[in-house]
Amino acid sequence: MSAQIWVLGGTGRSGRTVAARLARLGLTAVLVGRDANRLHATAQRIGGETLPAPSLAAAAAEIRRQRPAVVVNTVGPFTATAPAVVDACRAVGSHYIDLANDVPALLAAYEMHDAATQAGQTVVTGAGFGVTATESVVVKLCEDRPAPLRVRVDMVPSIAMEEGTAGEALIGTLLGSLDGRRITDGRLAPARLFGDPVRLTLPDGSQVTTASMPSGELLAAHRASGARHVLSATSEAPSSSLIRAMTPALSALMRRERPRSFATRRLARVRVRAKERPRDHSWGHAVVTWADGENREGWLRLGDAQEFTGAVSAEIARRLLADEGRPGVYTPAALFGPTLAESCGAAYLLPGRDRR
Repeated sequence: MSAQIWVLGGTGRSGRTVAARLARLGLTAVLVGRDANRLHATAQRIGGETLPAPSLAAAAAEIRRQRPAVVVNTVGPFTATAPAVVDACRAVGSHYIDLANDVPALLAAYEMHDAATQAGQTVVTGAGFGVTATESVVVKLCEDRPAPLRVRVDMVPSIAMEEGTAGEALIGTLLGSLDGRRITDGRLAPARLFGDPVRLTLPDGSQVTTASMPSGELLAAHRASGARHVLSATSEAPSSSLIRAMTPALSALMRRERPRSFATRRLARVRVRAKERPRDHSWGHAVVTWADGENREGWLRLGDAQEFTGAVSAEIARRLLADEGRPGVYTPAALFGPTLAESCGAAYLLPGRDRR
């Protein structure tokens, strides 16, 4: 088998960030994408090799033929792209990493656990800011205690925006996450999207409002803690009462294929202006409550959320290349523990760790 690390979507922002972090670790990435000229230009800037592949099917065929050691998939929506890539990786013994951060994608990944275990393959899903930052805090708070009763996780990203378009992959993932959900009595249950707003005072003294959104953090926090009740929230949830009032109708509309496809195409073409990140730090936050009344709160502090995503994926790829994984499907902290985030430049803040 080749000792290469392949990055699918190598010309996109996430792919470029992962490849650049791999270079900083002394590892060379093979950038895989559809446009040979853009691949070459990207490799000229950040280093690495290139492999043009006109389609996902072509990329999967190349995986089967060339047998890379690790494949990092940065191309969403992952419910559509992950199955074919994971299957190709499993057929030749390659390990797999992706940046999925929505409930359907993580559920689909967990269903592959038995097949990955039998094949001796490590699959890591959710290898980005949201899942890693919040799950890591939960693991840190729960590492010496039994399963808690309740967990709430909040992600507060700070990202410098590049000028350009969002693209259909990102928009498709976002529109596919408009069904409100939470964990109730250990099971996924309906919940009001953008509900349960909380005004958080960050450790640096600034304030943000977070509200519920059923992203991948919900499932990762549940699996990491074993809590009966789990809620995931984000500062990216809209604060407008009008938008929140319109959300149920929008969610129902987006369940229909034709309106969702139309909205995806239109929104994907909207140009976004470049802007600096809104605050110095991004934060992962968790509050964990046990049946005996114990309550623990914790924070994970890091810089740009996009850069952290690249660091997490690159560090996991390095560890899998060094045969430090284990067969099966995992989220990052579930596989490597809370120290993984620290190795990627983050720091824990645990004020008032034990309160009753």
